[in-house]
Amino acid sequence: MNVAFDPGFAWGVATSAYQVEGATDADGRQESIWDAFTRVPGAIAAGQDGTTAADHYHRMAEDVAIMADLGVRYYRFSVSWPRAMHADGTLNTAGVGFYDRLVDTLLEAGITPWLTLYHWDLPTSLPGGWLNRDTARAMATYAVAVHGVLGDRVRTWTTVNEPWCSAVLGHGTGQHAPGHADPWEAFTATHHLLLAHGMTTRALREIDPDARLGLTLNFTPALPADPGNPADVDVASRIDATAHRMWLDPLFRGRYPDDVIRGAGRAWPADAVRDGDLPIIGTPVDLLGVNYYTTDSVRARLPGEAAPGPLSIRGRRIPSANLLAPDAVVVDRGLPRTAMGWEIDPTGLRDLLLRLHRGWTGPAGIPLFVTENGGAFPDHVADDAAVHDDDRIDYLRGHLAATREAIEEGADVRGYFLWSLVDNFEWAEGYARTFGLCRLDESGGRHLKDSARWYSSVCRSGGFEG
Repeated sequence: MNVAFDPGFAWGVATSAYQVEGATDADGRQESIWDAFTRVPGAIAAGQDGTTAADHYHRMAEDVAIMADLGVRYYRFSVSWPRAMHADGTLNTAGVGFYDRLVDTLLEAGITPWLTLYHWDLPTSLPGGWLNRDTARAMATYAVAVHGVLGDRVRTWTTVNEPWCSAVLGHGTGQHAPGHADPWEAFTATHHLLLAHGMTTRALREIDPDARLGLTLNFTPALPADPGNPADVDVASRIDATAHRMWLDPLFRGRYPDDVIRGAGRAWPADAVRDGDLPIIGTPVDLLGVNYYTTDSVRARLPGEAAPGPLSIRGRRIPSANLLAPDAVVVDRGLPRTAMGWEIDPTGLRDLLLRLHRGWTGPAGIPLFVTENGGAFPDHVADDAAVHDDDRIDYLRGHLAATREAIEEGADVRGYFLWSLVDNFEWAEGYARTFGLCRLDESGGRHLKDSARWYSSVCRSGGFEG
């Protein structure tokens, strides 16, 4: 079977600043919340950090050349807010100069830049972080300043990446920076992240009406283990409420879901949600980025069954990320898993894209882009120094076929960005989980995996034999 995409389909790769750049003390870069979090004992596997990461800051030209050789036509990267701005809120010319050079190098190589303004590395100089409404205003100021340098060449701007992770994993469970575990904080950060998106979108639209603006959300669909069991259906719905609808509804329907507000109870930040905020959040966008890795099958905890309780991660107690469904139990469906422990379910991506198109983006005429998808696998280095990662190729083949199926069934999907170009700092997992098309040797040298060559053929031909 031939799986083919339209000629205009956008083929790309994705990275984020803290995960690949390194050079955390170069050119006046401020401290970020992730710099601080990596110093917390037990927070990161093996006590690792992003000080060097993939050294993209110094090896940028090499990485762009790799992309060009692979036939990649889009590069989705994030700007480091702490690198681009001084603590007093003024532009750091030396820091933003890196992105100025990056954009020029990309365009010279025939690669279109796709810029994300916030991928989790918040400056620690901002009082209160995402619990402070002023951070939303500061982000709009930061965006306008960066646009003043790059806006003549960068035409696609996405505001925030995976705000669920920043709010829930950062403030609800403590797995991510800043490492807090308080439901009220999680809901407050949710609102301020969405407000930052809206304020930033309005600010950029005012100075650049022709720019293409959007944001990226992450989705992990929750399916009831027994669709005929009301308890399983209910727990899946409660997960969906905070993982998905809490973000989509204010963006596209102008309101927070009633069941989220009701379920949050006293943790809902009623004082933070002010008159006029929701119209700002709902400022029209030009695209929605979709990050997808897995789907979960869930059931409700049975009467008398012991509660799952907090998880223990490297000696730290972590509460459930399901803010309204701590009684959820994930059911093993017997599917293959990635090194992250995530079940491999390409059909989940097809169903998700169709659901988003039919329920939110399609009626608004907003196209979808798969802005992250990929698999972490063990990646053993063979005797010939290569990585023969057939498991990753199979993962990509399945998810690209699922994307094509969604398009054939009517979803308006216009691009696919593979995560990731190179093995990098995978947040709380450190460097133990490898997603890259390129492996890094001990000196930082790049080595193409078999999956890189396979994806190159897809980018160049616009499809593959299924």
